[in-house]
Amino acid sequence: MATRVSFENSNEIGVFAALTNGYCLTGINRSENFYSVFESELSAHIPVIHATIAGCRFVGRTTVGNRRGLLVPNTATDQELAHLRNSLPDSVVVQRVEERLSALGNIVACNDHVALVHPDVDRETEDVISDVLGVEVFRQIVGGQALVGSYCKFSNQVSFGT
Repeated sequence: MATRVSFENSNEIGVFAALTNGYCLTGINRSENFYSVFESELSAHIPVIHATIAGCRFVGRTTVGNRRGLLVPNTATDQELAHLRNSLPDSVVVQRVEERLSALGNIVACNDHVALVHPDVDRETEDVISDVLGVEVFRQIVGGQALVGSYCKFSNQVSFGT
């Protein structure tokens, strides 16, 4: 089933929400409508968490994760990290990443098995992605674009054509 939702008149919901098989983050907004759509559809299955990163509402643009972990930029405050750690299941590792390309949701696309990353990501960041998310990491561009997280998303579902 598909549900239509917008964030304060913006249809770019991936900027304001991050969804994995293990949790959902939503940016805090003036209206509860955005959060309530996710909560009504998902809360029976996974936690849905109101959050900010560096005081900003665009949690989808700044974070990346899967069922094993959540990576946040170095601009995330200690209070925000504590909130995420307290709200997420104990099995999810929350890790701050020291990366100059801080919009992690724009530069990484991942599922529970593999991650595509911007070609200019630091080697240390590549190692953190591999260790925390438990994935194999590939430096890649998609459609001629280096912002792989902005230009593609993928799930764990395998499809074998018809």
